[in-house]
Amino acid sequence: MSTASSVTSPADPMPVAPPDPVLPSGFRWGTATAAAQIEGAAETDGRGPSIWDIFATEPGRIRGGHTPAVACDHYHRSADDVRDLAQLGIDEYRFSISWSRVLPEGRGTVNQRGMDFYSRLVDELLTAGIRPVPTLYHWDLPQALQSAGGWLERSTSDALADYAAIMVDALGDRVHQWWTLNEMNVHTLYGHALTDHAPALGMGLDCMPVAHNLLRAHGLAVHAIRAAGDHHEVGVVQQHFPVHPASDSPEDVEAADLFRILTNWTFADPVLAGRYPDDFVAELVATSAGLTAGQLEDDLGVMSEPLDHYGVNYYEPTVIEAPKPGKDYSGILEVDFPADMPFSPVRIEGVERTDFDWPVVPSGLTEILRTLHERYPGLPPVTITENGCSYDDGPGPDGAVHDVRRIDYLRAHLTAVSEAIAAGVDVRGYYVWSAMDNFEWAAGYGERFGLVHVDFDTLQRTRKNSWYWYRDLIDRVRHSR
Repeated sequence: MSTASSVTSPADPMPVAPPDPVLPSGFRWGTATAAAQIEGAAETDGRGPSIWDIFATEPGRIRGGHTPAVACDHYHRSADDVRDLAQLGIDEYRFSISWSRVLPEGRGTVNQRGMDFYSRLVDELLTAGIRPVPTLYHWDLPQALQSAGGWLERSTSDALADYAAIMVDALGDRVHQWWTLNEMNVHTLYGHALTDHAPALGMGLDCMPVAHNLLRAHGLAVHAIRAAGDHHEVGVVQQHFPVHPASDSPEDVEAADLFRILTNWTFADPVLAGRYPDDFVAELVATSAGLTAGQLEDDLGVMSEPLDHYGVNYYEPTVIEAPKPGKDYSGILEVDFPADMPFSPVRIEGVERTDFDWPVVPSGLTEILRTLHERYPGLPPVTITENGCSYDDGPGPDGAVHDVRRIDYLRAHLTAVSEAIAAGVDVRGYYVWSAMDNFEWAAGYGERFGLVHVDFDTLQRTRKNSWYWYRDLIDRVRHSR
């Protein structure tokens, strides 16, 4: 006689949703975009070309031969896009201003039609209850300035300061929080040391005048915004990431230390501590830029203007080793380092990877926030100004975009933020990169970071499941207090 039960087993219980991150009262929620990646309308209403417009015309520069000429056509669809942001429930929207749309030559006469676009965008955001937080410079230098020497010229810093003063004069009655420049380290490395981004100069470490002039431009822009009144808040957006040696060997440790200095601290120490991080960096900058010790000291004083907030962009950590002869390092990072560089990246194993092949390491965000907190005792309040992931999920048969991996990614990184806050780091807000799929620089339209899916043939927008998750999370966290 069988002893097996004839009663069917109950259905498996519904999975329990992971807990929401614990975040402080008043925590600010947002999304972020950049002008060159979403606006399109490249030759509309008097806009001048930027270095990215020119870069995209050069064969082989952009994956798939794509260009930013149309992008998401946000220039003509801003009202609809702002309505989407309002329904998302965010507090703030970080966007960038196209310098060449406002000043086609980079300096001189203002293109009023371009300025009117940003004035309308600001009004649309304020009407929707969203605080506009513009970034003045997100890598899209007017080509006219590049033709005159670009960021290798000290005068470009002065041109950006003049541009900053023009923007705060035009929008400062409604915009009170500003970001100066975005990711100076990436712009210097990818576009000037290497050739993967515009303007593709491939200078190696001879590009240090670019770093210095970008930092000086930041300081001058802070001064210009401060001059407009005490009610303006200003900060800078930096990309930061932990850097670890591949082994304990002295060679790998030295290579990782050098990479960490050049990519993190060369751009943060002048802003937050009024110095370059190492004597060899200061000497390299002074020599390559032709500066006396007194000029260098004066410029560092400009760069270290006090800030109201500090933006941190985080995507992934980096593991570095001393180059090994005969070893193939291609394809490990988004860009490949020349063989004569004194450091090489090592692939991080044993972790999930995005469809852009970037490692998913949420703990790296907690780590770099704690490192910044410890390195800079006077660190201003921090906003996570970019964090996000590329997954190639599109609408399915039901019309929905089931991007569960993005939801998991964002939840894990917001939990990492909450852990940094618990450790004493003053983090005030978090912006998802990005509000919508867009032109992803040299990757063209092949990578999708958005909460909203964009069909780049029809420009139709489709909210992804992550959009709804983010909306509901914002609502739950607000009402849990």
